[in-house]
Amino acid sequence: MSSEPSPPQLTFRAIITGFVIGAILTPCNIYSGLKIGWSFNMSIAAALLSYGLWNGLHRMGIGRRWDLLENNINQTTASSAASIISAGLVAPIPALTILTGKEFTYWILAIWVFTVSFTGIIIALGLRRQMLVEEKLPFPNGVATAETIREMYGHGRDAVYRIFLLGTAAGVSALVKAFGTFFVKIPSLSLPLSWGVATSSSVAAKGVSLMSLRNLGFQLDPSLLMVGFGAIVGMRVGASLLGGGILAWLILGPWAVNQGWIAPGTSDPTVLWYGELLEWLLWPGVSLMLLSSLTSFAFSLRRIVGGWWEQGKASAEGRKARNLDPEEQPGGRLYIPWSWFWIGLGIALTASTIAQNTIFAIPIWLGILAVLLTFVLAIVAARVSGETGIPPIGALGKITQLTFGALAPTNTTVNLMAANVTGGAAGQCSDLLHDLKTGMLVGARLKLQAIAQVFGILSGALAGTAAYLILIPDPKEMLLTEEWPAPAVATWKAVAEVLADGFDTIPTGCVTAMIIAGLVGIALACLEKWVREDKRHWVPSGASIGLAFVIPASISISLFLGALISLLIGSFAPSWKKKYVIVVAAGLVAGESLMGVLESLISLLS
Repeated sequence: MSSEPSPPQLTFRAIITGFVIGAILTPCNIYSGLKIGWSFNMSIAAALLSYGLWNGLHRMGIGRRWDLLENNINQTTASSAASIISAGLVAPIPALTILTGKEFTYWILAIWVFTVSFTGIIIALGLRRQMLVEEKLPFPNGVATAETIREMYGHGRDAVYRIFLLGTAAGVSALVKAFGTFFVKIPSLSLPLSWGVATSSSVAAKGVSLMSLRNLGFQLDPSLLMVGFGAIVGMRVGASLLGGGILAWLILGPWAVNQGWIAPGTSDPTVLWYGELLEWLLWPGVSLMLLSSLTSFAFSLRRIVGGWWEQGKASAEGRKARNLDPEEQPGGRLYIPWSWFWIGLGIALTASTIAQNTIFAIPIWLGILAVLLTFVLAIVAARVSGETGIPPIGALGKITQLTFGALAPTNTTVNLMAANVTGGAAGQCSDLLHDLKTGMLVGARLKLQAIAQVFGILSGALAGTAAYLILIPDPKEMLLTEEWPAPAVATWKAVAEVLADGFDTIPTGCVTAMIIAGLVGIALACLEKWVREDKRHWVPSGASIGLAFVIPASISISLFLGALISLLIGSFAPSWKKKYVIVVAAGLVAGESLMGVLESLISLLS
């Protein structure tokens, strides 16, 4: 090992900067998660913001230069904070409130999400060697962040340009949101009100002769956040959302109304029938998302088992090579004592079990089982996320719900919150391994990153809980509406209802629709697996089509527009798109979501 002193890493300003930036960016993921069920990896945004702040101050003669490894600690802290969304704030927690009426105080909720996330950190430390050192999984998001940080410090002007794009996009997005809220409401663009779907004679007798396109949600809303997310997810997902939106809201929804399975909404052609149509469309949408995700997950599981088999053959050589690596030995930058893991696991197991028992009255044995099952699912989640960059959170959540539904039949609280621990901690683990991959590539010390992650989830728990309670003071009335579709909440709620009450509560005609949708989801997942890799972008995304059944058609249209803009930019300037579109998109997402949180806070205070 080199005797040269290493540059500063875990400095006070690095932790505080990451803590504050994480607290600022966490509400963005809470906001977008409740809107469309997705979150954004904030690592690159956090690195750019801190670079601009501290190196700007340094040029003014204030403070020393912002070092690369300090930035990595900052980015790790902020990213861990923003990943708090995995701990349940946009899925099982609001679903529990809707189903049971249980409400949470700020501190109880903050302690809960911190406990779930802390379990994820400990398991990530336990899996790090296997995933990053022995199996050498790519963890593409971690690699992308490391490359971006290196480019920032190798090409200063490029970093300044990225910061300019990030700030400009965020400013424009926030101004558009603020203008439409505080000054003049920006109108949605829609086709003539006389365009729509005719109703049957029985529906017309109730005073509704036409379901206008606006009734069905076909309009373009002035949301730059959705355009930004569309640019991030790409054309395959964007086109799948648009196709799913047309299928659900223009074809199946009106058909179910005319069949008498859905009560028609108001005869006013300007009013969206979101609530009326969602009660029916939710079920085939959830079925499609669930079966598509589980089928893809099954293919991943098969690959994982095969990987373990191959890994087992070379495990002795791998361990020997690792033991010869000085960086993995005591004093090396990648060394972390196993005592840290065992002590951390004891704390996580105790804290999580006590929290489950005292807050939700979950039996001790089920609480312990929830933590232990996290290891199994975390291994799978980390493997899938390490190979693809996409953690299978949706599928894991449903697997854990089904597991605890079998262990505690009809108990909705156990079904949701024990599954919250297992699925949430496994998801957090897979997210945090990307940060450890970044640190491994840029030369960070593992122990210091682990400490930074703990500070990060503390920031995320405090800020995320505040954002959730400010945005959604009444989940029962506010969620599953046009303004807050909350598709992840809808999915967890639907599964919990079926496990508790059976299929008797499902609306007329939905069981057949669910079976067909599930078969379509399985078929699309199989097709995606079986076609050649260079042709897979032509296969529709089953999960995205299912999502389009749950969110308003206007959101699917905006997401498709963002994907289309990104595609066009890539056609004319592919290198610019590769380097900068993600930065602009991050700004659009952050600007509107932060302004949305501010608006909710102002409304709450007034």
